[in-house]
Amino acid sequence: MKKDRFYRRLFEIIPGALTWGTILGLFVFAFIMPVWVAIFVIVFDLFWVTRMLYLTTLLVFAYRRLAREKGINWISRCEELKPVDGLRYSHVYQAVLFPVYKEGMDVLTASLDALIYSNYPKDKMIVVLSVEERAGVEPWESAIQLNRIYKDKFFHFIATRHPDNLPGEIKVKGTNATWGAKMLKDFVDSRKIDHNHVVISCFDADTCVEREYFGCLAYHYLSNPDRNRSSYQPIPVYNNNIWHARSIARILELASSFMQMIETMRVEKFVTFSSHSMSFKTLVDVDYWPVDMISDDSAIYWKCFLYFNGHYTVIPMYVTVSMDVATEKEIIPTIIKQYKQKRRWAWGVENFPFVMMGFRKKNKIPLSKKIRRAFNILECHYTWAVWAVIVTFIAPLPLLFGGGLFRQTAIGYNLPSVSAALFRISMSTIFIFIFITVKLLPPRPPDVKPQKSIVMIVQWFFSPIVAVVLGSIPAIDAQTRLMLGKYMKFQVTSKHRHNPKQHSG
Repeated sequence: MKKDRFYRRLFEIIPGALTWGTILGLFVFAFIMPVWVAIFVIVFDLFWVTRMLYLTTLLVFAYRRLAREKGINWISRCEELKPVDGLRYSHVYQAVLFPVYKEGMDVLTASLDALIYSNYPKDKMIVVLSVEERAGVEPWESAIQLNRIYKDKFFHFIATRHPDNLPGEIKVKGTNATWGAKMLKDFVDSRKIDHNHVVISCFDADTCVEREYFGCLAYHYLSNPDRNRSSYQPIPVYNNNIWHARSIARILELASSFMQMIETMRVEKFVTFSSHSMSFKTLVDVDYWPVDMISDDSAIYWKCFLYFNGHYTVIPMYVTVSMDVATEKEIIPTIIKQYKQKRRWAWGVENFPFVMMGFRKKNKIPLSKKIRRAFNILECHYTWAVWAVIVTFIAPLPLLFGGGLFRQTAIGYNLPSVSAALFRISMSTIFIFIFITVKLLPPRPPDVKPQKSIVMIVQWFFSPIVAVVLGSIPAIDAQTRLMLGKYMKFQVTSKHRHNPKQHSG
């Protein structure tokens, strides 16, 4: 046990130590070895521009595939499939789980109506509302009311209440999701439904599915020979309230959507995020979501990856689910809300010690795969934390502290122009972001002025500033907390629907 605690703390320290070692090391060496820091900055800028161009290319490919598959009638394709292992389209039940905290009727009604509008037989759909007991009476009363309204519209509707302070649980979303999934298991078993015939989707309470979502999911599930060793990941967009959100919040949420689109093109690194789906049999076999981790959406992937000794993948689905932008009426509360949300996402760095501890016990996973996947996690969180700091704050230091002699060297003389040229190249990708933004936006609501469409374009030119404040800093915050053993508590992002009488800029 002491040895396990030692290794866990070591793995918790590594990401933050790498990040702070880089930032502080470059800051110190800018005083004593400005030439070497300048060379590092130029090399890093070249690396980052190359990476930006590569990722932007992947984004274009992902968008083209999303646009191409948007018009497919997936139900028809399901009906044309030959049975794999005797499983037909008519056998598949879609279970939809909404872990609920304090979300109101306005949020949940929209999500449930989207299920009704979806192109999938409702007599093959099971809906679970799992409400946190600690959220108080009102959310539970809303769940009971929704049960009365919607219970006859689906094969079955379950409203359940997750008790507070169960043994072994901490206050995270995964505990509520796990409780709801166990209530689903009781129902499925009571009806003697094969777990292989159930696909479960775990959605945030504000998630509204696209019409073809479940048909697309059923097709990928049925056509996959390793269906029980795969999760199924849609592309999240934040269109529910995007026209009424603050610009700073829109930029961050759109960037998150773009990053998820990019990840669909890098299947070897793809991990579940936010709303996701999987075989119910697999979920039961791995003992549900973790009940002691904040990043349950990605942790369930790693839990399955370890359970199946590395033979587990995420299948990208080029279909969208829409959620809410985390925003407020005023700019400062919006920044605070976005910061807390991005810090919670960055707390996904907790997966690194979780995976590394699992790798120590899993001898059947090839060493090369362990090294590659561990590096992927570490590199992702490392670059998330340091890139904007290096480009914005470290890059000018050699010129500031190198003195006149340094500025007369070839490196010192050319550093500003090289950095500026590389910055202009990276900024050129913004025009692609603008194009895809316009294509993904929902129609402008009647209460939004036409000039807001111009704001949707201009906002992207402020993205470098936003990336520093609400990109790198929350990631550094999360890694520092993990490094120091100051573990985060789960903070729910409040969701509420826009009131047309209130406007945000």
